[in-house]
Amino acid sequence: MNPTVAASIFSGSLWQIIGNTSTFGSFILIVLTFMSIVSWVIIFHKWRQFKAVEKDNHRFQQSFQRARQISESVGQAKASANSPLSQIYLAGYHELMELKEQKNQGGTLQEKVNRLDDDDFEIVEMAMERSLTDQMGILESKVIFLASTANSAPFMGLLGTVVGIMDSFWAIGERGSASLAVVAPGIAEALLATIVGLGAAIPAVIAFNWANNKLKFINDFAGNFISSFISQAKKEAR
Repeated sequence: MNPTVAASIFSGSLWQIIGNTSTFGSFILIVLTFMSIVSWVIIFHKWRQFKAVEKDNHRFQQSFQRARQISESVGQAKASANSPLSQIYLAGYHELMELKEQKNQGGTLQEKVNRLDDDDFEIVEMAMERSLTDQMGILESKVIFLASTANSAPFMGLLGTVVGIMDSFWAIGERGSASLAVVAPGIAEALLATIVGLGAAIPAVIAFNWANNKLKFINDFAGNFISSFISQAKKEAR
């Protein structure tokens, strides 16, 4: 094997391979590198975001479970800005207060207090589910980029591989020789595109599945909280 070529491929002469890459191959590498960097930024951001959400959710849930009345958790909800649970709670609590106010507009002059019925609690539940949808939308933002990277990066790497192999065959035809010195640069370009494509896709796939599991857990957790809130509100309305 030609020592120079062998050194280029096997001895870590990465910059030499990049320097000999065609314009189209360079474009593929730049796009894949950009996708990989953005994916890692999103992964780090989501890791911090989910960590803060879990911490505030746990703190607010404990506060809600300890409270004897629904209204006692208002302060903790306002202090737990990262918790989707607290935002869902506030949406339900405000809807509950508005319905009570509408039912008893006579104030202290009316003869009896009008209690909320099942239709009213259904309205409260709908308000909380709307808030849940909004909160999940916030948490799901940017996750789609991980899915796009996971799906498209291997194909872009494959495209770079095909172009590199085509360049190798073109060099053989131009020079009339199939020596390793003629073929190796194109093969190295092809292999580099494959490696960068897989390097971008594999972390994105893992992170996308991890983020989806987190989102499913938070969604189920919030769904159970809505049930607990409505149940507690009905008990207080008796």
